[in-house]
Amino acid sequence: MGKGDRQKSARDKIREQQAADRKREQRKRLTTYVTVGVVALAAVGAGWLYAATRSQSEEAGGALAPITVQSDGAVVMARQGVTKPVIDIYEDFQCPACKQLEEVSGPTFKNLAAEGKAKVVYHPITIFSQDPTRGNSIRAGAAARCVSDGKQWSAYHTLLFDNQPNEAVQGFKIDDLIAWGKDAGVTSPDFESCVTSQKYAQAQAAYSDKIAKEQKIEGTPTVKLDGRPLDNSVAFAPQQLRDQVTGASK
Repeated sequence: MGKGDRQKSARDKIREQQAADRKREQRKRLTTYVTVGVVALAAVGAGWLYAATRSQSEEAGGALAPITVQSDGAVVMARQGVTKPVIDIYEDFQCPACKQLEEVSGPTFKNLAAEGKAKVVYHPITIFSQDPTRGNSIRAGAAARCVSDGKQWSAYHTLLFDNQPNEAVQGFKIDDLIAWGKDAGVTSPDFESCVTSQKYAQAQAAYSDKIAKEQKIEGTPTVKLDGRPLDNSVAFAPQQLRDQVTGASK
């Protein structure tokens, strides 16, 4: 082995050692984060995260209450004649906590509406101000506005949260949004062109700004009961959520 080869070999060994050191450091940081996370969760035992674990999700009933997609983008789920109490859900399809709310308490919202115990109003808005999250949210919200049938909208709503992209990447791509519409059973003949052209993108942005200002929405999800914000310890705890809503109707 010549001098040049020996020098190259030495450099390779140094690079390998540095890479190994970086991996060890990453593992140490990961262990630290996990440990801190566990301690933090234990420390908040009396908070809403702990409360959420005490109330398991309900099973969604078979039949949904009638669903009406309104012209402004809001979607009402309620049995005929039920006008209160009103549950307003302000959500963003790109928001991870909104996805969690849908998974944990979504069945309870649907059941309360189906039982005639509440009028549930969904407000899909865009809360993010920077891309890629803002663009992702606008595309998803605009696509949802292309679904006019209530039951189809509900199925599409579920699929959008099920397929929520990572916040760091561009997601909710047009082809996917169209494909999920087919999976949801959307039958509107202009659905594909509506999604492709992002026909309602500006309306989605304008509605989001309007709602955020009028309702003083600082983050999503925000759940209101008869106009008053519900604490997360209630919104994310199905049994407590049910108790609060049924108590409001008395």
